[in-house]
Amino acid sequence: MHWGMKNRLSRILNPKTGHCVMLAVDHGYFQGPTTGLRNLNTAVDPLLQYADALMIASGGVRGWIKPEMNKPIVLRMSGGTSILKELSNEIIVVDIEEAIRMNATAITCSVFVGGEYEKESIANLAKLVNWGEKYGMPVLAVTAVGRDMARDARFLGLASRICVENGAHIIKTYYCDGFEDVVEACGNVPVVIAGGKKQPEKDALQMAADALKAGAVGVDMGRNIFQSDCPVGMIKAVRKLVHEGASVEEAYQIYEKEKK
Repeated sequence: MHWGMKNRLSRILNPKTGHCVMLAVDHGYFQGPTTGLRNLNTAVDPLLQYADALMIASGGVRGWIKPEMNKPIVLRMSGGTSILKELSNEIIVVDIEEAIRMNATAITCSVFVGGEYEKESIANLAKLVNWGEKYGMPVLAVTAVGRDMARDARFLGLASRICVENGAHIIKTYYCDGFEDVVEACGNVPVVIAGGKKQPEKDALQMAADALKAGAVGVDMGRNIFQSDCPVGMIKAVRKLVHEGASVEEAYQIYEKEKK
């Protein structure tokens, strides 16, 4: 791994802890005006100081994010589908030169192992990896899960390992029972967990804590933060878990205090 790649990775993974609190706000690229993200400025601005990185689509950066924003950007490169059609039929919609012009720190796409367009989505990842190796740009692979797919260690380990074998530098996947096996399948490639659908705040914190204990290096949460009734309290609580090793109860008290 050359210097440029290491430098960018160190911006995403906190150099002191090796961990990461990533804020995912790229949902609109296939969901449209998502609850909690109808105005990205209003949703994101209060949360940025507590995030290590921001996962976002190119139009979100151009249309809502202030130019002086200095957090690392993990730029969504895949798209072309919506919730009205087959989600796995994605293409790469942003060129690597545009990602560099937008000062992206890493690039990302979804991989639909087991999906109708599995091969095409893996090819999308391979394309990003080839660009990434050429320009020193880390690639985060998202293991997308269809409605009818089991989110268990066997499937997520399979999907994550395929992404690793195709060159991904970071894996984003879902937490499950036996998550240690998923982390082990990824070898030395760091794993962050997706938040998934909105849960009660304490449940989401427990999930994050369990994932960290099982070997995840952090979280890439969206709905469990920006759809919370106290988004700032929630991201502060998550940060306490990830970077300070707080207990779930200690983290939840931070959320409760901010909420009041």
